[in-house]
Amino acid sequence: MKLTKMTHACVRLEKDGRTLVLDPGGFTEEDAALGADALLVTHEHPDHFDEGRLRAALEANPAAEIWTLRAVADRISAAFPGRVHTVGHGDTFTAAGFDVQVHGELHAVIHPDIPRITNVGFLVDGGRVFHPGDALTVPDHEVETLMLPVMAPWSKISEVIDYVREVRPRRAYDVHDAYLTDLARPIYDHQIGALGGTDHLRLSPGTSADV
Repeated sequence: MKLTKMTHACVRLEKDGRTLVLDPGGFTEEDAALGADALLVTHEHPDHFDEGRLRAALEANPAAEIWTLRAVADRISAAFPGRVHTVGHGDTFTAAGFDVQVHGELHAVIHPDIPRITNVGFLVDGGRVFHPGDALTVPDHEVETLMLPVMAPWSKISEVIDYVREVRPRRAYDVHDAYLTDLARPIYDHQIGALGGTDHLRLSPGTSADV
């Protein structure tokens, strides 16, 4: 499987000539979702869900479909009947040849005064890749490659380190990193790499790795 990191939270997975795109939000490239055979969206926040990018992908490929939670599905399903699927914790499905399990229910706490929204994570191909969205969800399954939300308004580095330790993936690639400046990156790279207990890796937007 080929994994391509796009800006911020978006990831493209390619296998057997088909492409799965996760979380093509407003911080990522305009064309991040184009060419997708299937799209997964973890939650409704605009850095993960951009309606224009999803519409462009579905219009460019009439066979493309979306799997997401109800809050997102309700905003786009009417325009693409039968192509937008609502999923929740515990669901399993196949999208463009990728086997997917859904884990998690709620977004991480930003502040006690801010109501929590729904959020799901997607475990792809039996744990080859796990993208948790905006939550530190620990799936009840071994994870080979964890897409690690490394910097967010709702997290601190000790929580990120403990999350890596709890999931115990073979490797962790940074996502949710648009908030992290180049000046601060070496601090995060060192601390997570030294304390997380696994290979902590980073891909520049547009670059790929085999997983």
